[in-house]
Amino acid sequence: MERKRFEAAKEEAGIRIDKYLSQQVPDISRSYLQKVIKDGQVTVGGKAVKANYKVAGGDVIEMDLPEAVEPEIEPERIPLDILYEDADVILINKPKGMVVHPSAGHSSGTLVNALLYHCQGELSGINGILRPGIVHRIDKDTTGVLIACKNDRAHNALAEQLKEHTITRRYRAIVCGNVKGEEGMVDAPIGRHQTDRKRMAVVKQGGKEAVTHYRVLERFGGYTYIECRLETGRTHQIRVHMTSIGHPLLGDEIYGKMKSPFRLEGQTLHAMVFGFLHPSTGEYMEFQAPLPSYFEHLLKVLRGG
Repeated sequence: MERKRFEAAKEEAGIRIDKYLSQQVPDISRSYLQKVIKDGQVTVGGKAVKANYKVAGGDVIEMDLPEAVEPEIEPERIPLDILYEDADVILINKPKGMVVHPSAGHSSGTLVNALLYHCQGELSGINGILRPGIVHRIDKDTTGVLIACKNDRAHNALAEQLKEHTITRRYRAIVCGNVKGEEGMVDAPIGRHQTDRKRMAVVKQGGKEAVTHYRVLERFGGYTYIECRLETGRTHQIRVHMTSIGHPLLGDEIYGKMKSPFRLEGQTLHAMVFGFLHPSTGEYMEFQAPLPSYFEHLLKVLRGG
């Protein structure tokens, strides 16, 4: 059993215990948490509680969870748009709608399933069996360049470059509103949203350093086409940072409040450029993924074409 321990804050008083726990452990479904509560595995002050218990400020909540058994990930013959490949690394142009690695609700059809087939299992193991080869991620509905490593030496080298902020990552995005000025920077720490644990947010305390540079490429009245350059790589960084300055990404169903007038599947965000020092040769290499057809079409529509 794995024991988790939480202490409820004053502002969380009155929340049902199952909802409270789903905010603390967003990777676990609420229905499963209700089963754990029903089985007597959740206690407050050492006493088991029922699903209708409402949290009080200062409550010490403990939950026992069965140890997770990681499933075996099956190789799948899924076509890949390969930008570059050698004995150490492989760079993929990830399509819209593809999840990077298996997770709850996504056990197949992921980039990892495809890489396991294509690379015949030759992927770094540092991130465990669910994320072989994966050094960094981009969201399901974000397109563009992603690098994977075929051995641990290459993985460690790329991870160090990410840590030192020496990797080049440039994105293209369309945001809502008319961005003030021609360029700017958002330097604001990112952490879990205080009440919605599935979202990230700019936070005053407990967040991780996050820096995004942006510049305007084109203006369309109610929308702005921009390029973003990342210094750091936090979860949902561009989406959170642009929302924090009043310009959520067009089509973003999580962080955007406006309903898109266009037929879109998620945010208009494309990882266009990825540059790094090759782990074996030390040579700087840079790769670019062309804008996907939906993005090009949208730009044409916005231009009045």
